[in-house]
Amino acid sequence: MKIFAAYHAAAQTRGRPTVILAQTKKGYGMGEAGQGRMTTHQQKKLEREDLIGFRNRFDLPLTDEQAASLSFYKPADDSPEMRYLRARREALGGFVPARRSEATPVAVPPLARYGEFALSADGKEMSTTMAFVRMLTALLKDAQLGPRVVPIVADEARTFGMANLFKQVGIYSFNGQTYEPEDIGSVLSYREATDGQILEEGISEAGAISSWTAAATSYSVHGQAMLPFYIYYSMFGFQRIGDLIWAAADQRSRGFLLGATAGRTTLGGEGLQHQDGSSLLQAAAVPNCRAYDPCFAGEFAVILDHGMRQMMERQDDVFYYVTLMNENYPQPSLPAGVEGDIVKGLYRFTTQTPSEAKARVRLVGSGTILREVIAAAELLAADWSIEAEVWSATSFSELSREAREVERYNRLHPGETPRTSHLQQCLGVIRR
Repeated sequence: MKIFAAYHAAAQTRGRPTVILAQTKKGYGMGEAGQGRMTTHQQKKLEREDLIGFRNRFDLPLTDEQAASLSFYKPADDSPEMRYLRARREALGGFVPARRSEATPVAVPPLARYGEFALSADGKEMSTTMAFVRMLTALLKDAQLGPRVVPIVADEARTFGMANLFKQVGIYSFNGQTYEPEDIGSVLSYREATDGQILEEGISEAGAISSWTAAATSYSVHGQAMLPFYIYYSMFGFQRIGDLIWAAADQRSRGFLLGATAGRTTLGGEGLQHQDGSSLLQAAAVPNCRAYDPCFAGEFAVILDHGMRQMMERQDDVFYYVTLMNENYPQPSLPAGVEGDIVKGLYRFTTQTPSEAKARVRLVGSGTILREVIAAAELLAADWSIEAEVWSATSFSELSREAREVERYNRLHPGETPRTSHLQQCLGVIRR
């Protein structure tokens, strides 16, 4: 009651700061048996007199024998305590905790509606980060999916080119915009609103990932499927808040984590803090995380479409970590029929064939290093007459996951026709 009274008084105070000073005592109420004494490791049990003294101190409705035998006490069914406990349990959904694994599915728009520019880029220069923002902008306008999209940034919205969303959907603030921003005169000025959709958490990756987890588990907690996109500098993810990402995984979160500036970066002047060489390795260790490292906007569009359908329509308990780059480079149109292979983790991007090939090699790359692999293939063909297949590995971890599953199946089913992994199908023989 004292604690309740203190918090009640604090909550009712207006016009001045409020502080609650709590004076605590170790073993409060235990009297000579333990109050204010460090007996934790020495005292194994309370004596009869101590138990009766405890009963008297807190005026418990127990006889001497009930107190001495540590009998349980249950208030009457119509007592205020029992009525309160039952009301709380009803508000929480019943006496047995339950986790809902399904919510009403949400339709995902066709890929061509929001990602056609990436599938048929035809050499247009852009970064995959800008491609994502353009797709996100289109998804926010979709009547079905748009209201469920939750864009989340820690502090870098303008860096990621998301300033155009300030006017479109606004930044959420429970009390609206209470100040005049410095950029009030610009077209893309900072705008906060009570109905804003962007969550901008300030320089706090822990706060941002916590907001992401809340939205990513809304399908289970509230029965409302949401689709959170948390975009951040890739080195500020698993390395800083990996424990919270694991906690989100344990809660079976659904959503996208987008590690920006993951490849060649224009932020090299800030030292090594953006030279990310470990996030994909850490992501691969999380069982329900699907980690991808696309080089091109078309690849990302296919991964995005697949992930949204897995989580929003099929309601799979997975989440996606996808790298994004901030370097502008020509984006090729996606070869026909490779969508399924992109999702599986490996597809043949191109083959450089000289007029008279002296030898054949395969070159595999992921992320922005794939562009150097393509350049190497061209050099091999032009200068050394070597035919080079170029393979884009959009996800080494998905290749490994599927290969292990195939290996296990074949081991447990020796009498059946062996299955072949996608990796074996792609690289088993050199195609001509």
